[in-house]
Amino acid sequence: EEAQEMIRSEKLAFPVAFGLQSREISARTGAFFNAEKNYLHATGFLLDPAGIVVSAVYSTGAIGRLTASDALGTLVHLPKQKV
Repeated sequence: EEAQEMIRSEKLAFPVAFGLQSREISARTGAFFNAEKNYLHATGFLLDPAGIVVSAVYSTGAIGRLTASDALGTLVHLPKQKV
């Protein structure tokens, strides 16, 4: 209910995950899992239009998290890269 309220109040237009199994997500994505407190550390992924991960950021603290400006900069730069 709290997640639904946040989606409504913030007018979010993207999928929001809530109540996932932390250990399973950690095993699938490589996100750091704090077993003592049962939570995932910040993990961010950028996907290309085909769904391929083009950037992954794993952080165990406030420094080094994926920011909106970094994500936008990467998305602007990606089409310019030669594959």
